[in-house]
Amino acid sequence: MSDRESARGLGSGKRGLRSRASALALLVHAAAVAAACGEPDTEVLPVDDARSGGAGTVFDRTRDAFARPLANLHGERRDDFFLGNAVFNRGWVTAPASVADFDGLGPLFNATSCSGCHFKDGRGRPPEEPDEALLSMLVRLSVPGRADDGGPMPHPVYGEQLQENGILGVPYEGTTRITYVEETGAYADGTTYSLRRPSYRIEDLGYGPLASDVMLSPRTAPFVIGLGLLEAIPEEALLANADPDDRDGDGISGRPNRVWDVERRSTVLGRFGWKANQPSLRQQNAAAFVGDMGITSAMFPDESCTATQEACREAPTGATPQLRDVLFAQVNFYMQTLAVPGRRDVESRDVRRGRQLFEAARCSGCHVPTFRTGADAELPELANQVIHPFTDLLLHDMGPDLADGRPDFEASGVEWRTAPLWGIGLVKTVNRHTYFLHDGRARGFAEAILWHGGEAARSREAFIAMPKADRDALVTFLESL
Repeated sequence: MSDRESARGLGSGKRGLRSRASALALLVHAAAVAAACGEPDTEVLPVDDARSGGAGTVFDRTRDAFARPLANLHGERRDDFFLGNAVFNRGWVTAPASVADFDGLGPLFNATSCSGCHFKDGRGRPPEEPDEALLSMLVRLSVPGRADDGGPMPHPVYGEQLQENGILGVPYEGTTRITYVEETGAYADGTTYSLRRPSYRIEDLGYGPLASDVMLSPRTAPFVIGLGLLEAIPEEALLANADPDDRDGDGISGRPNRVWDVERRSTVLGRFGWKANQPSLRQQNAAAFVGDMGITSAMFPDESCTATQEACREAPTGATPQLRDVLFAQVNFYMQTLAVPGRRDVESRDVRRGRQLFEAARCSGCHVPTFRTGADAELPELANQVIHPFTDLLLHDMGPDLADGRPDFEASGVEWRTAPLWGIGLVKTVNRHTYFLHDGRARGFAEAILWHGGEAARSREAFIAMPKADRDALVTFLESL
């Protein structure tokens, strides 16, 4: 394979789609003819490679499907994986404690362990009952303006995210309550559907009222599979899919986020987070430790107490930093080497038909199916892998219905990073729910599609126009990922 082909994501990115525009038009026409005639479409796309994560793919359909090491990880390196797994699952406690390596929780926090939000390395969800606490979800906060690093301006009293727990003697910051209003609609064939629109209020504020211009962004915890592989995709391969000015006029104008890298001391490409606001897995992990659990590290040595939170600033915190370098290295290795589960039922007619419709509706304009990781990946197990993450890791305008109104570095208040789809069909098995999108408002794949707007509006309208059999087939394809 040439460097040029590799940089373009094996021809599966936006520029690859341009070369297939007429072919996709024919597929749309064929689907329409088949629907009109009442006959099944016999022309389908080639069966996909079931190895979503390349040579590291694991074939596991159980509740542990997201918790496996790369299949090509062997020997002592597998031992290192399980050392990191222990850190990921370990509950942190208040300092001082006899378990010195795992004390220093808080003083303000959302969770006591990494797995507290990413249960079984999977997806979080919103509360299912009105009085249920946010267990695997949080609320980002900011006010207008930019911080010194170019990111969002933290709230002057409550910081960058609402902390709903505090150690003994430290008041927690507040409690989030979510309510929903049902909004009905109909597909082109007359079948009705209902979407739930969330609204958020913050109660029991511990440090006075929120600023009148506060911006709130609720986020569920994403699953953490395959992150090492995503980090190993060459930057030029991602940028090859960017078209910020929509020069080809197809309505899709993905663009990269540029964010501050603490270790490099420079602005670089963002890859991780709902708005691609983190440049590396190391920084993503260190930020989560301090932001979610109040655990400091060499990268982020300061607690997240603001100047007005006196009890927080005076609380005992234990050693500084609280996360020793050796433990940080272990958890980073674990996150790099979490495997992606393989696809299921790839030869099923419905799955193949659903993939055809996915392409015809141009869903792959953002959910780019295939990339090759770089030869210079940090770990040899991650190098030169053909992977199928179904994301471009770029920002896209998703329309006003999904907007949080909160900028994040170069991401606007209507933009979100394309979420990877690999493994998404196993969320119900692993996490016992099917709540999707950044705030979990969608109660399944169909609702998630129906919320898409902005650059994805044409894909949504294509889905609405499909007969029920085609809609079901597209969902079946997503369930196979």
